[in-house]
Amino acid sequence: MAKTAFLGLGVMGYPMAGHLQAAGHQVTVFNRTATKARAWADQHGGGHAATPREAASGAEFVMACVGNDDDLRSVCLGEDGAFQGMAKGAVFVDHTTVSAAVTRELAQAAKAAGIGYVDAPISGGQAGAENGQLSVMCGGEQDDFDRAAPVIDAYAKICRRLGDVGAGQMTKMCNQIAIAGLVQALSESLAFAQKAGLDVEKVVEVISQGAAGSWQMVNRHKTMDAGEFEHGFAIDWMRKDLGICLDAADEVGASLPVTALVDQFYKEVQGMGGGRWDTSALIARLTRQPG
Repeated sequence: MAKTAFLGLGVMGYPMAGHLQAAGHQVTVFNRTATKARAWADQHGGGHAATPREAASGAEFVMACVGNDDDLRSVCLGEDGAFQGMAKGAVFVDHTTVSAAVTRELAQAAKAAGIGYVDAPISGGQAGAENGQLSVMCGGEQDDFDRAAPVIDAYAKICRRLGDVGAGQMTKMCNQIAIAGLVQALSESLAFAQKAGLDVEKVVEVISQGAAGSWQMVNRHKTMDAGEFEHGFAIDWMRKDLGICLDAADEVGASLPVTALVDQFYKEVQGMGGGRWDTSALIARLTRQPG
C-alpha cells in the first residue's frame, strides 16, 4: 500500500481518490474548492491539504485529474506546486486530458527534479470513475509505469503503457476522434428512426446485435431518444479535447475531416445552450430548434 496524493476532485477525481483510499492506500487530497476536499476526507477517511505541495509532501505517487493545460501547470509548478513537495524518486501520474505540449513541458520539469512522470488520460466517463472501471492509457518510462500501475488498478478496468511520455495523451486523442464520429453517426441513425416513425427501442434492440453495435448505442440510446442530456461528459470539455486532437493532427500530419466537422456540430449545440449537456446531445441539432 502506498502513500498517495490526489489533486482535483471533479466528477472523475472524487470517486477515483475514493477507490484509492478503499484499496488501502494512504490518500491526501487537494481541491481548489477546499470545502470539497474536506467533504471527501469526511466521507472516505483520508486527509486533505491546503496546497498541492502540502498534499504531495512525502507521497510516493501523486495523481492529478484537473481541467486543462493551465490547471495542470498550476497544480504542478510554482512554490505551492506538487513538484516542490515531491521527493526524488516519487512518480507523478496525470489523468487529465491535456495537450502533448504541456505533457512534454511538465515531464521535463519533473525529470529535472528527479521525479517520474506518467501521462495517463482516462476513458469511461463518470460511471466508469464511480465503478472503478476506467480505461487508462499511459505514456512514460517503463519503470515509472510498472511502479504506478498497481496503484492505478484501484480504479482501472484496463491500464496499459503505449510508449514514452506523451503516448498516453496521443492515444486519448484516438479515443476522442473515434467517439466524435461514432456519436454523430448514432445521432443521425436515431433521428432518422424517429422521422421514419419507427420504434427506436425495437430498432436498437436489433441493430445493436450486429455490426452497428457500440457502447454508446447500448448506454445512450434511451436518453438520446428522450432528449435527456444531463449526465456524462460535457460538450464544453469534448470541444476542448477535439481542439487538442486537431492541433495534434497538424503536428503529426494527419487528416481529421470528420472530427473537424463534428467539432463544429458541437459548437452549434453550445449555441443552443447545451455546453454542459452530455456529448450524446449531438442529436439535439437534428431534433430540436435552436434557442
